[in-house]
Amino acid sequence: MLSIRKRIHKGLFVVVVLVCLFIILLWNSPLPVITSQLHDRAASKVVVTVYYEALCPDSKYFLAKQLLPTFKIAKSIMEVKLAPYGKAKTKQYNGKITFDCQHGPTECQANIYHACAAEMIEDPLLRLEVATCMIMDNRLPEEAMYKCAKQFNFDVTIIQNCFESNRGVDLLKVIGEATHLLRPPVTFIPTITIDGSQGRQESILKDLFSEICKAAGDSEEVKDVCQN
Repeated sequence: MLSIRKRIHKGLFVVVVLVCLFIILLWNSPLPVITSQLHDRAASKVVVTVYYEALCPDSKYFLAKQLLPTFKIAKSIMEVKLAPYGKAKTKQYNGKITFDCQHGPTECQANIYHACAAEMIEDPLLRLEVATCMIMDNRLPEEAMYKCAKQFNFDVTIIQNCFESNRGVDLLKVIGEATHLLRPPVTFIPTITIDGSQGRQESILKDLFSEICKAAGDSEEVKDVCQN
């Protein structure tokens, strides 16, 4: 009887160790796909994930001066995922989800519009152009979205329907969960990862194009993009 108990205890110990290892691996694994922004993902592309806030001046600068210009040149070798959440907090009470955003309720609204646009706009360049357009003046998020829809000629109805339904809230919640899983945690906005790594943040913020080229390898396609 004693030997049976020892074997049971030993078996339980092994199970506990395996569970702990699984949790550690899961905790440190690459972030899940934030939304369906990766329809067009090519396996060889460098994946750039931008954790930002819709009313953050540094986020606005990065999207306008680094991300969009770089993507226009290097879109054949890079993939962009947008995570408009930043240092926000998600609250859930009696089945209702709300957000507490760093720059107030208006930013929460703007973040949801950004999340909806990122989800609903399939073309990668248009998706990024719209996000950059909206972030230039998100003090009135709905007005910004309509203005950018007119400028880039996309269907504003699907974005507005997403915002007004639970879809937008659900999208931002998923983005928030991915943001909270980031290790090390977000301390500066925007935070950018390249293929899941947070290394070289200062260089990324100043010269994203060079960092993309370093990460992309040395294929002929990369050389064509990075050396011309």
